[in-house]
Formats: sequence, structure tokens, C-alpha cells
Amino acid sequence: MSKKWLTVLGLAIIVTMVAVLAAGCGSDTASTQINVGGNFEMTGGVATFGQSSANGANLAFKQINAAGGVLGKQINFVIADNKSEPAESTNAMTKLISEDKVVAILGAVASSNTLAASQVSEDSKIPFITPTSTNPKVTFDNGKVKPYAFRSCFIDPFQGTVMANFASRTLKAKTAAIYIDNSSDYSKGLAEFFEKAFVANGGTIVSKEAFLQKDQDFKATLTKIKATNPDVIYVPGYYQEVGLIVKQARALDITVPMMGGDGWDSPKLVEIAGAAALNNGYFSNHYSPEDKDAKVQKFVADYKAEYGQVPDALAALGYDAALMLVDAIKRANSDDPQKITDALAQTKDLAVVTGTLTLNDRHDPVKSAVVIEMKDGKQVFKEKVNP
Repeated sequence: MSKKWLTVLGLAIIVTMVAVLAAGCGSDTASTQINVGGNFEMTGGVATFGQSSANGANLAFKQINAAGGVLGKQINFVIADNKSEPAESTNAMTKLISEDKVVAILGAVASSNTLAASQVSEDSKIPFITPTSTNPKVTFDNGKVKPYAFRSCFIDPFQGTVMANFASRTLKAKTAAIYIDNSSDYSKGLAEFFEKAFVANGGTIVSKEAFLQKDQDFKATLTKIKATNPDVIYVPGYYQEVGLIVKQARALDITVPMMGGDGWDSPKLVEIAGAAALNNGYFSNHYSPEDKDAKVQKFVADYKAEYGQVPDALAALGYDAALMLVDAIKRANSDDPQKITDALAQTKDLAVVTGTLTLNDRHDPVKSAVVIEMKDGKQVFKEKVNP
């Protein structure tokens, strides 16, 4: 064989080997695993929320993988820390899509962080499921649904209305003060719908005040609120500030019921506020670990075995979001992002930890809520509210 032909043949063999190796690397990964991203608040102001949601999702994927995976593949769960900041949430979403090549994303937790990152998902046509972002604009904005945005939690209008009705009907409150976190879309959304429902019930808002995340001293504003003599005080914030607000309110001899949303649900709340200060405190939530439903009790037992603690609602919602995604992949019979998106939109009567979940035409679940009472540092189931 001539030297020229040997050279040509050698080049051909090299090109073929490179092509096979390149294809092999991609196909081996594609054939054995499905990359799923997690955009979570692993550090920063609401880190316990992000960690709980990530733990819940991770437990679900671990159990699914142990049972053989989905479509014969294992779920590879890649978590990016958004540091509890909107700008970092956008960066985390970008990294997961462009570098980690995920087919879908779970997260973020806080509404502000999810809203900040959602455009990246829409532009890339990669679906995401937020376990816990309750602001309506996460999935529906400017009169239209966001095609790639979904959630496993109920939304602010329902949550705010639940607590307004609880204040009016169960606590028999006629007047209320609202103390809003002005740096949080979540807080402003809950406050808006609480006020609307409370007034519709015949109540009067006697005071509306605001604070910002990372504030430490609330005594001056609480003194102003106390002067209006409200029957209840609604504080739709996150546990870091809420704990300080409740503690300082009780120190000022404000004894009326203090209420909030699911942002209260953290073990840190009791550490910050103190158990006694939280007595006569109530908040809306997605589930209660005291629920005797068999699915709830199995989840609680499995989570305690894995992480050594009772799962909060954020963990349950992270677990549910993972179940939603896997259910969609199964029904789509594909890990193609667009087919997953289409299947997610058709989610119906899916049995999850927090109830039976059906998505409406805005990609929001129709599901029940619970009201939790704080008693001596413990969360006690108070009542269940259906949509």
C-alpha cells in the first residue's frame, strides 16, 4: 500500500475513533442518567428553606433510583446554590442549563429568587418546578401563562385568604394590623390578599407598616402598631425577621395573636423568637407531619431515617416537586425538555405527600392548606382548609 494511502487511511481511522469516542461519551451519559437541576437557597437568609426543599427532592430521587430509576435511567440531581439572592438565582439557573445540561429544574424557594431566574428558563425552553414560590406571577404574568413554569405549592391568594378567614371566623377578629417585608414579593403578595379577604369579611385594617430583610430592630414600628390596638397582627415574612419581630413584640407587651404564612415554617423560628413568645401565633402551611394519612407518615418516617429530623413543609414540597417531575417524564415517555413540559401541564390527580395534586390552566395546583398553631415551641395542627 502506498505511503499516501497509508496516510489517508490513518487519518480516517483517527477521525472515526474521535467521532466514536465523542458519541460514546454523550450516549453513555444520555443512556444511563437524566440530569435534573436544583436551584436552591443552600446559604443566605432563607438557607433552612432551601436545604429542606433540596433534601426532600433528593430523598425522592434516591428512592426512585433505588427502585430502578425512570425510563431505565438514573436521576442525576445537580444542585446550584443561589445564596438566597435574586441575582445569584439567575446565575444558578444559567449554570444548570448551560453547563450541567439539565432537562428540568426544581426551585427556587423564595418567590423573588424564582421570579428573577424564570426568564432564563423561558428563554432556554427548560421547564422548572418551584416547590414553594407562592407569588402568582411565578407562573402567570401580564395576562398569560408562562409555558415552562410550574409549582407544587398553593399560591398567595389562597394562602392570604386562608389566614384572613381564620382571623375573622376562628379568632373572631374585627381589626388587624399588617406588617410587610417590603423587600419581598412573597410578603407583599400575602399582605395584599389577606387585606382584601379580611375587609370583605367586614374587618378593618387599622395599621400597615413595613420592614426590610436583614433589619434587626423593629421596636419603633411595633410601638406604632400597638397604639392602633389591633385584634391580630399579620406578619407575612420569613423566619429570620419574623422571629425577631415576635420576640420584640412580646417584649413590648403586645399579646394579641400574631399570624403569618408558610415563611414561618423553620426550626430557626423558635430559636430566634423563643418558645413562649410564639404562643398565640398561627401560620398557614402546606401540610402537617401530624397528619395520620399513610403517605404522610411514610414520608415522615423515611425523612427522619435519612436526615434525623421531622420534615417541615418545605421538605414535603421538595419531595412532591420531584414526584411531579418523574410522573411527567414517565407520561411523556421521554426526557426531552419540551415533552416533559407538555406532560407537566397535564398533571392530574397525582397523589403526593401534601395531598392530591391537579394543575390548573395557570400551572398552579388545586390543593388544601392547613393552619398551624405554635404551642410552647411546637407546631400543632389547628385546622384544614380546602380550596
